[in-house]
Amino acid sequence: MSKLHELFERQGQSPWLDNLKREWLISGEIQQWIDAGVRGITSNPSIFQKAIETSEAYTDQLAQLVTNGVSVEDSYWELVLHDINSALGLLQPLFDESKGTDGFVSLEVSPLLARDTQATEAQARSLWDRVNQPNLLVKIPATQEGLPAITQMISEGRSINVTLIFSLERYAGVMGSYIAGLEAALANGIEDLSHISSVGSFFISRVDTEVDSRLRANGSSEALELLGTAAVTQGQLAYTAFLETFSGTRWERLAERGARVQRPLWASTSTKNPDLKDTLYVDSLIGPNSVNTLPDATLRAFDDHGTVKRTVDANPDEAQRRWERLGNLVDLDDVARVLETEGVQAFEKSFVELLQVLTVRCDQLRK
Repeated sequence: MSKLHELFERQGQSPWLDNLKREWLISGEIQQWIDAGVRGITSNPSIFQKAIETSEAYTDQLAQLVTNGVSVEDSYWELVLHDINSALGLLQPLFDESKGTDGFVSLEVSPLLARDTQATEAQARSLWDRVNQPNLLVKIPATQEGLPAITQMISEGRSINVTLIFSLERYAGVMGSYIAGLEAALANGIEDLSHISSVGSFFISRVDTEVDSRLRANGSSEALELLGTAAVTQGQLAYTAFLETFSGTRWERLAERGARVQRPLWASTSTKNPDLKDTLYVDSLIGPNSVNTLPDATLRAFDDHGTVKRTVDANPDEAQRRWERLGNLVDLDDVARVLETEGVQAFEKSFVELLQVLTVRCDQLRK
């Protein structure tokens, strides 16, 4: 049994692949990852920027789109949806076998809409309807403007991956938005809630990058002692919040109608600091009813030398004390604000740059 299989079979955590490109769909590499234990796929604008800019595998389809007079932005969506649909087909057997627990592929709305609730709702609805597959998760960012869109989409019975979560406060809002959406779905006449799924994507490594830079600037012995601890600590506290939120009377009423918990998904789990173990953000956040989406290099590293052991809730009291110590040294609310802004901007940049590249390619194909 591979460690990826073991992670799910023994600990109840689903490993997903945080990458998607057409060469892998053509070569069979995606299927190989599924056979090795991968239980879902996530994508984002940066992933598709790399995939499309560095590959000739999209040229024939793009040429046909140009011939048909399709606009550059619409061509982007056609290229992306082709890959998403192919991946959905490969994961459909797992989706069926797991009774809708895994086998998902995530597709993100345009990052240019991150601060526009109504436009996010409209595009999420459009993408969901165009794909029309039950194992699609439409990704909506956890901006303040994204929260009502999450509630609205869930209320309509659409499955959502909430992305770019950087703080415990915002995570509480995300879980609340999901539960409110389920309650609205019931009110809208959706009697079986089991067909609605969601994950809350909590970003991990970027937290350490930002907090550690501030700890180094502080320079005290306590600050230096806490280097490399913020991301895992916050993830562990998020898991505690998850357990508390999806229990009690309010949740049980929904669970009786088939509602599924909104699993925490650990994202950005490759270590950016070479001084840290390359599987730190996998080894330290293992627990049931959770997901970890990993770049292929981190998947390989974990399968080679990771540790399969329940760790995410091993010592919540210690995690709380450590978080309080960090909060005395660093403005953690400001960290979250900075990371959300940077996260949205990074995806916007990838999206805009890819459209610029596609514009040039389309012009070349017209000649």
